[in-house]
Amino acid sequence: MAARPVAATVLLLSLQLAWWSSSYPGVQVLADAAVLGRKAGGLLLAMRDGNDDDNDNDNDKPVINAESSVNAAAAGPGRYAVIFDAGSTGTRMHVFRFDNHMDLVGIGHGIEFFAKVKPGLSSYAGEPQEAANSILPLLKKAKRVVPSELIEKTPLKLGATAGLRLIGDEQADKILEAVRDLVHTKSKTQFQYNPDWINVIEGYQEGSYLWVALNYLLDKLGVGDYSQTVGVVDMGGGSLQMAYAISAKDAAKAPKAPDADDRYVTREYLKGKDYNIYAHSYLHYGAFAARVKILDAKKYGQFSSCMLRGFKGNYTYNGQQHDATASPEGAVYGKCREEVAKALNLSAPCVISCCGCCTFNGVWSGGGGPGLDTLYLASSFHFLAAQVGMIDGKLPSAKSTPSAFRVAAKKACQMSVEEAKAAYPGVQDIHVPYLCMDLTYQYTLLVDGFGLKSIKKVTLVSKVKHGEYYVQAAWPLGTAIEALSPKMGHRHRAHGFE
Repeated sequence: MAARPVAATVLLLSLQLAWWSSSYPGVQVLADAAVLGRKAGGLLLAMRDGNDDDNDNDNDKPVINAESSVNAAAAGPGRYAVIFDAGSTGTRMHVFRFDNHMDLVGIGHGIEFFAKVKPGLSSYAGEPQEAANSILPLLKKAKRVVPSELIEKTPLKLGATAGLRLIGDEQADKILEAVRDLVHTKSKTQFQYNPDWINVIEGYQEGSYLWVALNYLLDKLGVGDYSQTVGVVDMGGGSLQMAYAISAKDAAKAPKAPDADDRYVTREYLKGKDYNIYAHSYLHYGAFAARVKILDAKKYGQFSSCMLRGFKGNYTYNGQQHDATASPEGAVYGKCREEVAKALNLSAPCVISCCGCCTFNGVWSGGGGPGLDTLYLASSFHFLAAQVGMIDGKLPSAKSTPSAFRVAAKKACQMSVEEAKAAYPGVQDIHVPYLCMDLTYQYTLLVDGFGLKSIKKVTLVSKVKHGEYYVQAAWPLGTAIEALSPKMGHRHRAHGFE
């Protein structure tokens, strides 16, 4: 009985997407495949996008909720936030809706409205107006989703990530200025506006907002003190973020970060409580970027001790090639561990004079404490563990230990490339030669870099169950929560993306 209404909805959505594409040439509004899901016994139609280099899990996100697309004005009362995640391959728009108690509530059949356009803003280097125009379809959708009487009270923020940083400050600034002009003047959307809300988001901000999102979804905010919250380590392709709540005493001891634009601690007022959030982004230590550091840290001649037997060739990252040829004997776990440790720069001088106060590469650790007692590992940690069979990849989260990565690494390091292809059919061929390296890196990072005990229980997570939905914990949700949370007069804002 449901077939005809669903088919009609798909047809309407297809016509709408076709209109977008014709109205905005050069902008691809993504909706690659229709999939059916269930919510509370009902039928949910969502659209999925299958390719995004900023986040391997993007293909799990609904791109367009069909009901919201067709009848978005009926989304309902509440408090809204519109957040743009401007990544290197595309711009993703999230519209979140909260009730007066700051509880996340659905929009149509989904927990959020999500849409995306390609290419990303950085693809328009030298063409700032074209860059700004590329997000106009998303702005029009946001205006339809948010009830008209609430638009002027709805904050709109855009955070640009890695792609825009790479084209240089001058060109990035011109693009951001054009986007500000579009949002504030030309689009006539009338969302709540602040020029500082459209900017490049720093790595530590990604970490702190991710911490907010995860603890919000787990219902940890406003309950007890900071010791009731969880910590998170999130590994993307280019960088790695760590964030957890620390005591006011430890926050007061925070040293100045080496980079003037960076900082170790932010303070947030959330659900009636103050939180001191330690957050740091380790640039070049993400899953793909770290391979370069490890290949450059060879200790046993011209060959890497981390490459699987039989591999000959180069590793290409950011347009640069690096020799990744395996030694004749193949990977050797013990030697690989030494090269990974060298890449982590474990012996670097600490930024603060005390024993055990740093993680790796001279970075202050935040002091540790109960905010780290429960630790979640996100993105590449979950993805890799699922691919090699450490956990069931169909589950949104699973318990494990750092030692499980060691066991998996020792097993993979003994294989040739062809043997690993047969043993791990879920791993893409281009990544198979790096399995020993990747697994050894994640184990060494956790145990030697962050000082975790090898038997410590951790949670590998891709999504978090929140009410009747499974939601991906990501910085845009944390930004929305921060934007709508009450501000206290004594509160100290420690970041500029506000």
